[in-house]
Amino acid sequence: MKALILVGGFGTRLRPLTLSVPKPLVDFANKPMILHQIEALKDIGVTEVVLAINYQPEVMLNFLKDFETKLGIKISCSQETEPLGTAGPLALARDKLIDDSGEPFFVLNSDVISEYPLKQMIAFHKSHGGEASIMVTKVDEPSKYGVVVMEESTGQVERFVEKPKVFVGNKINAGIYLLNPSVLDRIELKPTSIEKETFPKIASEKLLYAMVLPGFWMDIGQPKDYITGLRLYLDSLRKNESSKLATGPHIVGNVLIHESAKIGEGCLIGPDVAIGPGCVVESGVRLSRCTVMRGVRIKKHACISNSIIGWHSTVGQWVRAENMTILGEDVHVCDEVYSNGGVVLPHKEIKSSILKPEIVM
Repeated sequence: MKALILVGGFGTRLRPLTLSVPKPLVDFANKPMILHQIEALKDIGVTEVVLAINYQPEVMLNFLKDFETKLGIKISCSQETEPLGTAGPLALARDKLIDDSGEPFFVLNSDVISEYPLKQMIAFHKSHGGEASIMVTKVDEPSKYGVVVMEESTGQVERFVEKPKVFVGNKINAGIYLLNPSVLDRIELKPTSIEKETFPKIASEKLLYAMVLPGFWMDIGQPKDYITGLRLYLDSLRKNESSKLATGPHIVGNVLIHESAKIGEGCLIGPDVAIGPGCVVESGVRLSRCTVMRGVRIKKHACISNSIIGWHSTVGQWVRAENMTILGEDVHVCDEVYSNGGVVLPHKEIKSSILKPEIVM
């Protein structure tokens, strides 16, 4: 089987992290976002992954070459010279996706994190005999999204309603699809939306089916959702693979610590924290609801909550960082500084406090 991952644009919502690497390579729970997807695809027998990309393809490919060998899966790029929306990239990658097998192929949005129930999706797709399957997830506020209206018992999709004013349903497109090769005949090589053009057409012919996603789902393309996604992901680890989580008197709730990280005396860590490889957390540090990426040093008695600390940054003694503070790569925060929602671009030194949310260029 094959799969296409829609990598797309510039990742502006996750700046300053995406100023250092393309968004799919930003770490989430101690590994690049896209790796969560590639590993899930590999687990159910996908042999080739095509990345639909229009930005820095060489950076992506160089990085993923290592994983190609480690995971034993073929990874290639299909590069857009102009943005083609969410359906155009399928037409562009047509030759890479179609083979003689006639097997359906997966399409995933690269921002989505979930338990990837892809095996169940294959069974569901085979059972209904339609042309395309989409994964949907239940949300509390459907009026913020495009809602999928479906026949509950069979999953047959009736129609799509964009940001409904009155309640029509609470299921939204989760950005994971399984499509027969014939879907490619419906898509022209031009900027096209799979959600607004291709799927409604297939639905009108009663050939589109939706499966409700079991477990958690999050689009982690912006910082607030990234932190929420981390909480959901760690909750899911607690249920399914709790041995991967850290334990000890200094740990509260769900915490993921890379084996090469060093944690000092008298720290209190958690809930919902990921600490990456090679990090040094000195004594008396308090961390909650945050991600600390590879090679970061956090000095004594610092306190960090609801924040993302980018690669190889340093947080000084008695620093307090909160309220969606995001440090880009190689940022150095001096001792006793307070950051209230500061968003700091890479390679900066912060000597004075950031008292209200702002971008530090």
